[in-house]
Amino acid sequence: MARWLGRAIIIAAVAMGLAMPVVPTAVAQQVSIPQRGGIIAYATAAPPGSLDPHVAVSLTELEVIHHVFETLMAMDGAYSPRPMLAAAVAVGNQARRYSFTLRRGVRFHDGQEMTSADVLASFERYAQVSPNRLLLADVAGYETPDPYTFVVRLKATNALFLDMLTTPTYPLAILPAGQRDKPAREIDIVGTGPFVFDSVQEDSHLLLRRNDAYTADLDAAGPDGLAGRKTVHVDTVRFTFVPQSHDRFAALQDGTADVVSALRPEMVQRLDNRADLATLLVFPFCQLVFVTNAAHGPTTNVLVRQAIRAAVDVDQILAATGQPVRRNPSLVYPASPYHPGDAEAPFYDRNSLDEARTLLKQAGYGGEKLVLQTSPAYSYLRDAIFVLAGVLQQAGMNAEVEVVDWATNSANRRRGKGGWNVTAAGFCTQPLLGPQQWRAALHASVPAGERAVLDAAYARLFSPHDAADRRQAWLAIEAHVLEQAYFIKVADLGAIRGYNARVQGLTPFFFLRFWNTWLNSQMN
Repeated sequence: MARWLGRAIIIAAVAMGLAMPVVPTAVAQQVSIPQRGGIIAYATAAPPGSLDPHVAVSLTELEVIHHVFETLMAMDGAYSPRPMLAAAVAVGNQARRYSFTLRRGVRFHDGQEMTSADVLASFERYAQVSPNRLLLADVAGYETPDPYTFVVRLKATNALFLDMLTTPTYPLAILPAGQRDKPAREIDIVGTGPFVFDSVQEDSHLLLRRNDAYTADLDAAGPDGLAGRKTVHVDTVRFTFVPQSHDRFAALQDGTADVVSALRPEMVQRLDNRADLATLLVFPFCQLVFVTNAAHGPTTNVLVRQAIRAAVDVDQILAATGQPVRRNPSLVYPASPYHPGDAEAPFYDRNSLDEARTLLKQAGYGGEKLVLQTSPAYSYLRDAIFVLAGVLQQAGMNAEVEVVDWATNSANRRRGKGGWNVTAAGFCTQPLLGPQQWRAALHASVPAGERAVLDAAYARLFSPHDAADRRQAWLAIEAHVLEQAYFIKVADLGAIRGYNARVQGLTPFFFLRFWNTWLNSQMN
């Protein structure tokens, strides 16, 4: 089934009173053959907090990282696992042994050839520094019988191990073996990708340049998601940091940006008379979720967390965010075999101040401050938090909004630090790739005493034998997380990107990809 359900998006947007983007028809008539050279100026919301792939989770980091680094397995255009730095993989011993045959001749940006020693070192480093190290928790050992073979032996059956390796957040990128002992965020930015990191100027811009020595996958017919055959035509991509969506829109209009991220739907209406400008709609893109901090302050009490959930009015929040949306109570998308379908959703859109006040009374809440932390980098997350703060205040909670930079907000959410009680998160690849992708985020949010329950359910999920049992395992996990209000689901979201029609080759996908794109010199 196609992942980008345009008709469903339009229906959902109309129901919410949202304007939808219209791509000017003139753009489709001016497609050129690929041309080499030039600079693409891309206006994005925020600078990357880190370019260490093993610890990177935010979109502003990953958009850069996936141009510079690559993984053994990558998600293709249908968001399924596909070999990237691996040429092939063989699965044996009841999904406990995975043998990867590596592509030969792949070179790092420093000229070294990638071998199984580099893969081994990368897996070992990941297990030490990544917040997603749980991915490798069941590894019994590794083997490197020759420079082009890498074997992973697991302690237990895991039929979804290749799907897990496909994770584009905290990607298990292959680094040179010499980076094995580098602390988190202190690696040399050396990968195998089609672009090379050039430089970054704080609070201004970051430059990537074409990797002229890139080893493309010549066995692939063409680009395919984050995998496939990648060809770089442009000389440079300039990532400019523009936090406000209206400023990014202005940059697109005046030509200082060729491509811009995260536009609001109402802006697109103003492009109707600009045949030189167009939009890409990606849906589903992310899920808007409120995350509560069960390790700090009043939200250690489940009744307080449930009171927050009871107060949430989904439609009010979505109207404020102004995004393409679809209501969905689940942590996976409706097309997923793990979606609960038409089952009742007792934890979704309670919209009851009376219920919230009753729960607060049962909790013995005495007016303690609730810190709602957010960042200006993504306006829809910021606006959702401000609406939630107003609703919580109506319910009698001492809710206060704290605005910090994106890197701080993102790191605090992952670590449970920073004195916050609620934050808004745009979970993106987790619902897209399914239950296996949620594992690390759930472990980070659920108290340690409950993680054994999660682990047992995930063991059922990884079984290769019974799909129905795997589905029930996930439904139990999801129900527990939502019932305890560690996560409060709001809705599914789309993303609108704008671009100048002289940028050719862009296609809708979760990540913007600047390989296989070029500039039409006749439109300069």
